[in-house]
Amino acid sequence: MKLLYWLDDWLRQSNEQQQALLPMTGSDLLDDVFVKYEFVDINKPLLFTFSPAGTNLQEQDLHDDFAPWGYRLAQKQKVNIVSFQHLGISNWFRDRNLIFFLEQLSTLLEPFTCRLGYGLSRGGFAIGAFANLLQLDKVLLFHPVSTKNRQLAPWDNRSSTEIAQKFDWLGDYHDLDLGKAQGYIIYDPTNSIDRQHAKRYPELTHLRVFGMGHGTHATYLNKFGFYKQVAIDFIQHQQIDIVQFRQQTKTLRFKEDYYKRLNKANSNSQHRLKLLSTAHNILSGEKEAHVQEHQDQIDVQPLIDIALKHQEEHPQDAIKLLKMAQKLSPDDPLIESKLKQLN
Repeated sequence: MKLLYWLDDWLRQSNEQQQALLPMTGSDLLDDVFVKYEFVDINKPLLFTFSPAGTNLQEQDLHDDFAPWGYRLAQKQKVNIVSFQHLGISNWFRDRNLIFFLEQLSTLLEPFTCRLGYGLSRGGFAIGAFANLLQLDKVLLFHPVSTKNRQLAPWDNRSSTEIAQKFDWLGDYHDLDLGKAQGYIIYDPTNSIDRQHAKRYPELTHLRVFGMGHGTHATYLNKFGFYKQVAIDFIQHQQIDIVQFRQQTKTLRFKEDYYKRLNKANSNSQHRLKLLSTAHNILSGEKEAHVQEHQDQIDVQPLIDIALKHQEEHPQDAIKLLKMAQKLSPDDPLIESKLKQLN
């Protein structure tokens, strides 16, 4: 627990000396959880992340350059980061050594006046459970699990719930405890279990994304930068532009591949397939209006015309022009189509 000793000594210094001792990086292994940290500036936010499910990392998989979930993102945003990566498949951050570490750490963070938490699914559970302990100010949670305590969430009948029963769900930090934290919870309201968990976070702003699912579409949504851009806005500004967020999710729904993925994921449910078909038909009309709206707002057609005119002789220049047009009119389906054609 090198970090605890370092922080204890660091806190004895003046503010000027504390800043002069940064940056500081390191890592620790807390039984079945690996933690990596980097402190760069006491005036910047301190971000906590916990890894979601989906990996089966073991201790032998760790190396000097290994970065837990969310760590690289925080580095790029130049904020302070403490990032926790679970080891093994069934790991709900319930280890007593980890909890002791967090309890000690919480007493050594006084210089950091802005503390953030970011988690997805299982990682969202950990952020919610430890938010009050770590005195988090703002949190961003993607379809989190509030608890695996069956008395508190009897409707959570996922297979992961049965497996998780080997852990203690009655002791400390087994349920959400946001304390003073505010922020956002993003989930798919058509997923009944996620919806029930989300109801247990009334303090947060609820942002609903129909068709997002729980884990099925995580990789797909990440492909379009969905998670990343929302997280960047949260880290940089400690808030989300809700109007922009809704526009982003609307644009995502305009992508044909989105419906192909949803149909595949819901192939065993005729009811869901019918709902998806209805939504798809409605949005086809919206898509045409959306394209026209963008054309009316920003005239990027001259750039597209020049790019296509010179695509044979100067393909790289054509791509640059199209990318410039895309910056002027982000997520425009027409520009995306032209880029695909050129490639």
